[in-house]
Amino acid sequence: MNFKADRATLLKALAHVQSVVEKRNTLPILANVLIVAREGRLSLTATDMEIAVVQEVAATVLQDGAATAPAATLYEIVRKLPDGLEVEISHPGGETALQLRAGRFATSLNALPVEDFPAMTAGSLAHRFALPAGVLRAMIDRSRFAISTEETRYYLNGIYLHATESEGAPVLRAVATDGHRLARVEEPLPAGAEGMPGVIVPRKTVAELRKLIEETSDQVTVALSDTRIQFTLGPVMLTSKLIDGTFPEYDRVIPRGNDKVLRVVKKDFAEAVARVAAISLERTRPVKLSLARDLLVLSAANPEHGTATEELDGTRVHYDNGPLEIGFQARYITDITDQIEGEVEFLLADGGAPTIVRDASDASALYVLMPMRV
Repeated sequence: MNFKADRATLLKALAHVQSVVEKRNTLPILANVLIVAREGRLSLTATDMEIAVVQEVAATVLQDGAATAPAATLYEIVRKLPDGLEVEISHPGGETALQLRAGRFATSLNALPVEDFPAMTAGSLAHRFALPAGVLRAMIDRSRFAISTEETRYYLNGIYLHATESEGAPVLRAVATDGHRLARVEEPLPAGAEGMPGVIVPRKTVAELRKLIEETSDQVTVALSDTRIQFTLGPVMLTSKLIDGTFPEYDRVIPRGNDKVLRVVKKDFAEAVARVAAISLERTRPVKLSLARDLLVLSAANPEHGTATEELDGTRVHYDNGPLEIGFQARYITDITDQIEGEVEFLLADGGAPTIVRDASDASALYVLMPMRV
């Protein structure tokens, strides 16, 4: 194998693929990137056996072939080369070292056998549809903060993506929950997604996909089966195993009879929460919301540091029910308000019941918060 590639082009591709490589792994080959040079194209692949990222880039291929190289080391070398250089990589085959030259710099890297590199991208994926990158990015951003990090509840360690109906219209819905809060986001069902199985996309896959989406504004092609999902973003393809588990019946935890409505200006509310929560360094402490007609008082207490309160009045608050007190973890409130553009709307029942939070001007996302004792 022998090829030449622009340093910036090679660096961008290596950055995409090497981020899935686990720093600690039991199989040495999983620390490597697979490099395939063929017919004027370069294909780079990295995997941790759960996720595989493949990127194709243009290159001057002098000799077709394939080799593997330590992903993190190769990335660091290319990253530290001066911009504008052409990088030449060659490998004669067998167990000999891979050679890299750029300008006056030269290095050799140990190469493991190509045959040892695992294949994750083969096999058919029966369901296929496309989403604008911006739509998929918004679905991820508005739901991923609620993904559970508790490994024993592995079926909550991802986003549940499925086709369903909302008010009689078919939708693609993303749901995440950790048992303390729930995020449900939906978009019109894209063509081709009809009949797709409900799948749980793992947390790491969601994080890698989100990084890749940041760099594109094009359509993202999604293909999936019961066990795997694949996202294609231009020259980059991310393939992932799915979580083998059953997502809970989340509709059961969405309250139906919450009839007390609080609307508050998002900016004023978010800033007030941040100020009163600052009394405690522990972000798990609750912020209490005390409601009266067109009045909201936020308060927090810390036995060591003291107390803090702030009032929001009728110019920023609309509430026309009886007095009510309820507490929420400050970080959970902030995670939700960060996703809301307009007025924040709370649908409440009482101080001990689950509360619905949503954007008053956008029905596509709904959040459920469990209260805390205050």
